[in-house]
Amino acid sequence: MDQEFLRTLKDKLNIVDVAGGYFTLEKKGANYWACCPFHHEKTASFSVNESGQFYHCFGCGASGDVIKLVSEMESLDFMDTVKLLAERVNLPMPQSDFDNRTTAEAKRKRDTLLKLLNDCAHFYLDNLNSGKADAHIQYILNRNIPSRVVRSFGLGASLNFTDLPKFLLSKGYTKQDMLDSGTVNEVDGRLVDAQGGRLIFPIINALDEVIAFGGRVLKKTDFAKYKNTKETIIFNKSKTLYNINLLKKLKRSQTIKEVIMVEGYMDAISLYSSGFKNVVASMGTSLTQDQARLIKRYTDTVLISYDGDTAGKKANMRGLEILKGEGLNVKVVPLPEGLDPDDVIKQRGEEGYRACLEAAMPLIDYKLSVLGEGVDFTKPEEKRKYVSDAIKIIKTADSSAEQEELLKKLRDKTGITYESLNRDLHSLPSQMEIKSERHEDRADNATASLKASRFVIVSYLFGADYTADTDIATVPFINPIHLILAKYVINKKLLGERIHLSEIFEFFEEKTPEYEELTRILDYSDGDKLSGDVAAKYFADSVVRLRTDYIDEEISALTAKTAALTDVEDRRECAARLSELFKQKEKLKNGVR
Repeated sequence: MDQEFLRTLKDKLNIVDVAGGYFTLEKKGANYWACCPFHHEKTASFSVNESGQFYHCFGCGASGDVIKLVSEMESLDFMDTVKLLAERVNLPMPQSDFDNRTTAEAKRKRDTLLKLLNDCAHFYLDNLNSGKADAHIQYILNRNIPSRVVRSFGLGASLNFTDLPKFLLSKGYTKQDMLDSGTVNEVDGRLVDAQGGRLIFPIINALDEVIAFGGRVLKKTDFAKYKNTKETIIFNKSKTLYNINLLKKLKRSQTIKEVIMVEGYMDAISLYSSGFKNVVASMGTSLTQDQARLIKRYTDTVLISYDGDTAGKKANMRGLEILKGEGLNVKVVPLPEGLDPDDVIKQRGEEGYRACLEAAMPLIDYKLSVLGEGVDFTKPEEKRKYVSDAIKIIKTADSSAEQEELLKKLRDKTGITYESLNRDLHSLPSQMEIKSERHEDRADNATASLKASRFVIVSYLFGADYTADTDIATVPFINPIHLILAKYVINKKLLGERIHLSEIFEFFEEKTPEYEELTRILDYSDGDKLSGDVAAKYFADSVVRLRTDYIDEEISALTAKTAALTDVEDRRECAARLSELFKQKEKLKNGVR
């Protein structure tokens, strides 16, 4: 990607405005702060630096520029993020915007598949309105789906297995394009509609792009009742939620206090038809971190409304933990045994389902409820196991008050004294919380020298006043990442240009040790850490330490070399150099630089 274009794009964007579109920022000092969208925390440690145009979380280390932020929040790759942002600021994409043919071909392929899928959606929609889709129309009428909702969700019809491949071939698509899109399969050398004969549910992402299709059979068959088209380069169901496009539109018109999550297309459509527009569906998959982060862009509270069968409750528990681990307030909607949300709407109407929502219980209460199902408390071994497991769950409560309340409920359920339960609770290890997999231990176990090097380099990057008297070119950095950043500062000074901190993220590839070290350096950038007498003294001491370490390295190398030399003159030269190094080290020790 043309670097000048990227620089122009970033200049037209303010990371504070962009970040403010995803979460609430509060200005404190020079920076803006929020609870990190990438890991669970109660105290804001996510900083957005307006002057440097970058973000950094002092809790988990997540860092980047405005492009990286939007890429993370929208679950887009780099090129799609650039395209999205360029369109937002009306900046034409450069004509030659790819570095190599491979990347250009990947973009061409993606664009082709998106166009193909969009054409498929229109094909299926035309089928529904063709007068030939009586069975599909009757199914829609039987499910009481209003015509406005049919249009909103773009429902369509596949009439047979052969028409779609013919249609796509007539549009100029290749056989490989059709197969790669997932809409067409090859069976015994023939191309067939992967959703042949089904009612079609377009799966649309947050950018309003059709990325896949779901389909439902209309009569009893040995085939699966519901199925999705296969995963492709643009469809990954673990990163997708059904109806996320309409939820995004809803957010533009109102604040979304909570999102209802259901399992399937019809559950989502049924709730939407009844006025519950804040609904998404996981399409029957186990919940993932990507889906949790997707929801968190719209709300902090998610109401899980899955089927009411006991097996399903236990199977979905890990997914609920993932949601909680990403900082979401998770509540579970109790449904009558054997019913799904669509059944409740049909049998009890909007008010009946609303009553279920009002009875939603916190995740920890739900876990205890599920744990107790099927337990025979007259059998000592079952009762003991239940109590042991229940105490482990209670240990994860957010407060002592909540633990006390839950222990009292456990006492009443089991007949065991509160005192005994409380003793068992406090005998468990203290760290029982479920953490986000994204959250990293940011404990800094670096050596004193590495910490000193980080502080010196970050002081130059941020232009701290006390760096003016020390030329960065005279500081002997050893760490290769620090050397790269030092060269960047030196080059900017030689060219008389201002340091753009957002540029430094372009030097290192994400998810590498180099990028991780960059985030460690930024941990030293928090406001007061780079100003005042204490910072100035630490900077001066750190420069001395780096120079001393550099001398010690040379002394160690020369000492080993001298021991191996046999020539007297060579040994004399090494001894002279060693003497000079010891004098330099003594001067540094006495404060002479």
